[in-house]
Amino acid sequence: MTGADWNDRRLHFIGIGGAGMSGLALVCHQLGAGVTGSDRSGSTYLDRLTEAGVRPVIGHDENNLPDRCEVVVSTAIGEENPELALARQRGSRVLHRSDLLAELCASKRTIAVAGTHGKTTTTGMLIWAMRELGRDPAFFVGGELPGVGVDGGPANSGWGEGEWAIVEADESDGSFLVLDPEIAVVTNIEMDHHSRWAGLTELRTAFVEFASKASGVVYPEADHDLEADLAGRELIGFDGSGPGPEQLELLVPGDHNQLDARAALAALSVAGEEGAHAARSLESFPGVKRRLEFKGERGGTRIYDDYAHHPTEVKAALSALRGLGPERLIAVFQPHLYSRTRVFSQAFGDALGIADEIIVLDVYPARERPVGPLAGVSGLDVMRAAADRSGGRTVWWAPDADAAEKVALERLGPDRILVTVGAGDITRLSDRLVDPEEPDGG
Repeated sequence: MTGADWNDRRLHFIGIGGAGMSGLALVCHQLGAGVTGSDRSGSTYLDRLTEAGVRPVIGHDENNLPDRCEVVVSTAIGEENPELALARQRGSRVLHRSDLLAELCASKRTIAVAGTHGKTTTTGMLIWAMRELGRDPAFFVGGELPGVGVDGGPANSGWGEGEWAIVEADESDGSFLVLDPEIAVVTNIEMDHHSRWAGLTELRTAFVEFASKASGVVYPEADHDLEADLAGRELIGFDGSGPGPEQLELLVPGDHNQLDARAALAALSVAGEEGAHAARSLESFPGVKRRLEFKGERGGTRIYDDYAHHPTEVKAALSALRGLGPERLIAVFQPHLYSRTRVFSQAFGDALGIADEIIVLDVYPARERPVGPLAGVSGLDVMRAAADRSGGRTVWWAPDADAAEKVALERLGPDRILVTVGAGDITRLSDRLVDPEEPDGG
């Protein structure tokens, strides 16, 4: 792929501020394409685009759409969007973000990382290791990885000059099936996105289809069904003790990060990077933002933020923080999506029971509304489940971030850890707890 291939391209991204969309926009801009876009609100991703010379617009309006451009959308963009509606009327080429990602990766040898849990961190570890090993990969990851931007800051994408592209592959909308990787990594398979997949059988079938395209597959050692379904390919299993040295020295805490590192080492071995040198390349991995991210201290309490939005992830995050030995562990949890809350409220209650005190907010709806089968679903369902399973621990109901902040401030004290947990805007609360001057909305 040459610069000339992109210099004549004009790409308009609707929803340009998303983790995946902004990364694609940055790389296309870097390759020489004319890039424009819009989003409903500001974000750090939009700030990074602006710093790179792209000028995204806040708000969706048909006047934002340039003439003679291709339009890039994600699954979150509905047909009623005025910019997309005008593009359809004009007969403009409309690309799903996964198609553009596949187009970019077609010029590289691709490692694609998929899985219900751990795919962002595993992808980040692979990016970090490849760079430490001097491989300069292209990369696309659904989070901000410190130290890999062109200015040395955080980044969620980059177009390295090396032969490899390292990509986080998204199963939430099935778009990972568009990719054609040389190496496929499956971290695990669990139901999460109930609005997309009818059940675990359908989801597993999709993962098999995804991995079957690759010549080399990294998979969880314990998943014997997946191993059988992928017979005939180069298979590298991983578990808590291998591949790699018996002891892995990591900056990031928790057994789940150890497991993600083993998956990354397995992928590196398939790519020809083996031994102690590969393991050492992960020792300085700083973690991905919003994955057990340490935000600072206040009142003697260490404050963390984590993106966990599935019971398995919540349990892993809280277990890792419990392992740091705080006198008290306080979890501030914001459920994400009504559909997920309806299915997992009891399991969330179980997972949150690892904490000494629990503060539960109402649901962050994202793209959903509490109507039809989701009518009546509330964060109260999680709060009640947590109270039932807490064994007498204190459980607080805080319907919004302001209420949660008031409760949280009263819980601060020496030798404590407080963590904000969820895939919505709960991260802003962790910022405000660390820095009282931080405006609401960040």
